[in-house]
Amino acid sequence: MLLHAVDLVRDSSGQFQVIGDRTQAPSGAGYALENRTVVSRVIPNSFRDSQVRRLASFFQSFKNMLSTLACEWTDTPRIVMLTPGAFSSTYFEQAYLSNYLGFPLVQGSDLTVRNGAVWMKSLNGLARVDVILRRVEDSYCDQAELKVDSFLGVPGLLEVVRAGNVVLANPLGSGILEAPALVKFLPAISEFLMGEQLTLPSVASWWCGDKADLAYVISNISNLIIKPASRQHNSSSIYGHTLTAEQKNSAIEKIKKHPHLYVAQSYIPGSMTPVWLDGKMQARPSLLRAFTVANSKDYTVMPGGLSRAGESDKEAIVSNITHSKSKDTWILAAEPEQPTKNNSEQILLQDEALQANLPSRVVENLFWMSRYAERAEIGMRLLRTIFKQMNGVDPLPEESKRTLLEMASIQTGCLPGFVEADEALLTNPEEELVSLITDASRAGSIKANLQAMLSCSEQAKEMLSADTRIIINELRDHIHELDRAYTNGLPSAPEESLDSLVTSLLALSGLNHESMLRGLDWTFQEIGRRTERALQTATLLRSALTKPLPDVPQQQILESVLLSVEALISFRRRYRNRARVAYGLDLLMIDGTNPRSLLYQVEQLRRYIKELPRNKTTTAGLSPENKIIIKSLNDIQLADLEELAAIDEATQSRPALEQLMTELLEQLEQFTVLISDKYFDHTAGPQPLMKAIGENNL
Repeated sequence: MLLHAVDLVRDSSGQFQVIGDRTQAPSGAGYALENRTVVSRVIPNSFRDSQVRRLASFFQSFKNMLSTLACEWTDTPRIVMLTPGAFSSTYFEQAYLSNYLGFPLVQGSDLTVRNGAVWMKSLNGLARVDVILRRVEDSYCDQAELKVDSFLGVPGLLEVVRAGNVVLANPLGSGILEAPALVKFLPAISEFLMGEQLTLPSVASWWCGDKADLAYVISNISNLIIKPASRQHNSSSIYGHTLTAEQKNSAIEKIKKHPHLYVAQSYIPGSMTPVWLDGKMQARPSLLRAFTVANSKDYTVMPGGLSRAGESDKEAIVSNITHSKSKDTWILAAEPEQPTKNNSEQILLQDEALQANLPSRVVENLFWMSRYAERAEIGMRLLRTIFKQMNGVDPLPEESKRTLLEMASIQTGCLPGFVEADEALLTNPEEELVSLITDASRAGSIKANLQAMLSCSEQAKEMLSADTRIIINELRDHIHELDRAYTNGLPSAPEESLDSLVTSLLALSGLNHESMLRGLDWTFQEIGRRTERALQTATLLRSALTKPLPDVPQQQILESVLLSVEALISFRRRYRNRARVAYGLDLLMIDGTNPRSLLYQVEQLRRYIKELPRNKTTTAGLSPENKIIIKSLNDIQLADLEELAAIDEATQSRPALEQLMTELLEQLEQFTVLISDKYFDHTAGPQPLMKAIGENNL
């Protein structure tokens, strides 16, 4: 066993007793590390003066252990952490721990079995994986041989493990050691194998498959906890002292039908520990999870652990790691500890190399995270402008109002919306505007885009800095505030309700630009951002300016477009209020100094794609994505602004402008398809050849 966790409860005499083991995918070590990091910063003087044993040596031993597992065939093993995904209740800890250890966090879909080995699908192609630190339970690890309906594993993984071409930590099958039925027999096992008694006693247990134990359980069920003999992810315990007489009889009948499937254990209330709750100090039951990691000769014990305290004073035992409060556990040293020397220079070099070889799933989520953020931002900017125009001092001409509302529907993609609006909808647009902002079920709405962005951020959480996660949490809070603001329709100043969201998105963009290393993760974020900004700008110009209007409405629409992209002040200073469409196109299309112009976006895209892997010019010429960007760049640079602004009297439109924007939109969409097909993984998940046999409900 490579990594082991044990749950301990202190009884009334002060003696710790073991109530359960975790051997498949032990969780909690990352939480203990995070607690230590927080506490050492909050009360640094107390922490330092108390000479607390550090946790770093434990995690260094953990990392060294993993690095030696594949020493038979490589000196620089590629180690990954296999996670169930962002919907796992302990995903935060997995992301935190993977960052601390320096291992890529992968899902089953990021790995594939080829030629008797496990490979990670990365931007640079397939990369051989040597060691998998798994956080997925046994039965979900291989759809080919275990649970056929699992979406968490890697088909064919067991075959590679049996061949000795990849190492799993912990090994498959280790889940048997979690079975509560084993607890009864551990003292005898220890005597037989080790010739000694258990150092820490296990909680008193009775296996109902034994007739004498069954009789004891039936007679004393009020003082016992009933558990399945083998631990399952969806199994639950029955606390005898909480049952009514009828419930006790029902439980006894259930046990009698299949007695070998049940185990009973003594009920030991957790010792009380102080917690700060509701503004005062309170007592809550506690449980300690301790951790050990194997080395070449024995086990290294974490000098501390994860202490958990219940949230309710009505529960005397902490049963769920996700519904409890955690505390940092200190083990005091007799003298200050010396810093641990790290001798794994070769391993660190390998970890640095891994940073450039990210799973394609991760960069795809970063790419879409930026795209959704850009969609939400331009949508909110436009809606803020519309609200300001509609609530201005001067009445808004009907032509301007209709055009602005149509722009909102086209920009968000929530059609038909105002595009086919009758007079009643144009007169009372409030309900539709509220829907464009708050209806999460409507693809393209502000809330839908923000939630999609947050979902992508969850899928790539391990790549985000602490400050980035703070801003994302603030965004979540602002979304809740948005729902409250629009509960009764449009608020009195609707444009102000969007300010905090726009500011948070700008902070997120600025943080990524100023703080992220210029690696492939940053490059794909920028490609997503620049592509989406170009698409949104082209859509805005096409919906706003291709239909000519009288002078006053035309000026209002042009200024609205400029205000939506933060260019109105620059426009007025440059052109002194001469609101010609050609001047607006100059600033929004071909001005390379404007970071929101079309030319700027496409020039940035041309620069970024040169940095991508597998993008070198070959004998066949430029890559398809290069060709599209160069064509788009030429189309913009060669455009005649006066011709684009010219009105066709027959059709009462600006056909040249509409044609150019339509072509640019098609080219940019094709560019995203090419990038997606080349760098992102679109293979369908494994499909079972037969339906899974239903498991008995025990």
